Amino acid sequence: MKKCIQRCRLFFGLLLLLILVAACSRNPVTGKKEIMFMSESKEIAVGKESDPQIVASFGKYEDAKIQAFITQKGKEMAAISHRPNLNFEFKVLDSPVVNAFAVPGGYVYFTRGILAHFNNEAEFAGVLGHEIGHVTARHSAKQYTSQILGQGAFLAGILLSEDFRQYAGEASQGMQLLFLKFGRDNESESDELGVEYSTKIGYDAKEMADFFQTLKRLSDDGGGRVPTFLSTHPDPADRYAKVGQLAEKWRKSTNGKLKVNRNAYLRMIDGLIYGEDPRQGYVENDQFYHPDLKFQYPVPTNWRTVNSPAQVQMAPADGKAIMVFAIAQGTTPEAAANDFVKNNQLQLNDSGRLKVNGMEAFAVTAQNDKLRVRSYFIQYNNLIYNFQGIASLTDFVNYQNDFENTMRNFDTLNDPAKINVNPEKIKIKTVGKTASLTEVLRALDMPTQRFQELAILNGMELSDQVSKGTLIKVIGK
Repeated sequence: MKKCIQRCRLFFGLLLLLILVAACSRNPVTGKKEIMFMSESKEIAVGKESDPQIVASFGKYEDAKIQAFITQKGKEMAAISHRPNLNFEFKVLDSPVVNAFAVPGGYVYFTRGILAHFNNEAEFAGVLGHEIGHVTARHSAKQYTSQILGQGAFLAGILLSEDFRQYAGEASQGMQLLFLKFGRDNESESDELGVEYSTKIGYDAKEMADFFQTLKRLSDDGGGRVPTFLSTHPDPADRYAKVGQLAEKWRKSTNGKLKVNRNAYLRMIDGLIYGEDPRQGYVENDQFYHPDLKFQYPVPTNWRTVNSPAQVQMAPADGKAIMVFAIAQGTTPEAAANDFVKNNQLQLNDSGRLKVNGMEAFAVTAQNDKLRVRSYFIQYNNLIYNFQGIASLTDFVNYQNDFENTMRNFDTLNDPAKINVNPEKIKIKTVGKTASLTEVLRALDMPTQRFQELAILNGMELSDQVSKGTLIKVIGK
């Protein structure tokens, strides 16, 4: 037995060595050889596969002038990057969260939430360079490689240990979670590339450092506006100082004056939707309303709601249940229900036709060995809407009434007051006279409780003196 184990270890060691030798490639940024299991063609394929899913999940924000701007600057920056051969694509997502991210193959995304918080073109260019840096330095590909290496050791452990095999599912899931984010070293490298790339296309990279201060203020301020950027991009220590030092170093290497372009950027985002867009659905007094699709339904009290173009998720604070609302595929509610049970390999407990406020519907209860699902399929305006209420077998009974109350009370929306709602938008105003930001906001009739929010949005402090003629952002309908 001992010799068998030794041979297995020797076999896996030789196999791993052969794989490592075959998988060595040169990093486009550092020029150093490194182990890489994701080829460039694989990166491009992953990006192409991911892009439609990302756009479907967030929705694409349609604004021709903004799209033209980010495409122009993106292509200009990609051309001077370490991987100019990639066919980069740049898109704006219809989301209020403050975030920007990239996926392998050259797909770079900005939310309208982060665009609202930039105060000049140079801030945008710095973050654009940071995201392109993640692609050019192959950080996603490195994550993939780390995952493969981890799984190699993981599989060897399964072969050699019965105890380890027992928890194989949990260990594999943990492996995926471990490599979900970029590490701080990757973030620091992307900061450096952001400074380099934005300077090379003529922008003052010090503004990038200032924008990281805005992100920090958003995080410290709280109020539900914590930037997703900071959760997906771990903050390296002393980021502000380091980026500032790098920017000064690159500034000295240039001959011409570096651009900031504050006014041009602000005029471009005049009218940008800010915050949640109620036209896509909103919650008010424990009721979800969708003005465009004209339906409504109750949300259980104290449940949190996450709304996206693809679905609405609702969950209690303890996380022991979830309701998902989406459009289902099928010719009839019953056919859609049958497909749902079959495709998810569930055991059917009960099912039947019913009416929901006069609409044809079909309800099922089904389960597997861990979860139970109560699901309604409701036909309305030539679409089939699907609710899924999901909880563990032991917790299901505690949430069954919540599930039923929401699903049975799906109804048409006819109230003009709930239908005729409009989102808030960024409005650009010119300061009439030199005064503190507090005095300027008061003169523009902004609500006092939003002064701090507006100060962060403008990258200023309330005590800052704002000169006459300065453009600033306010929020309006």
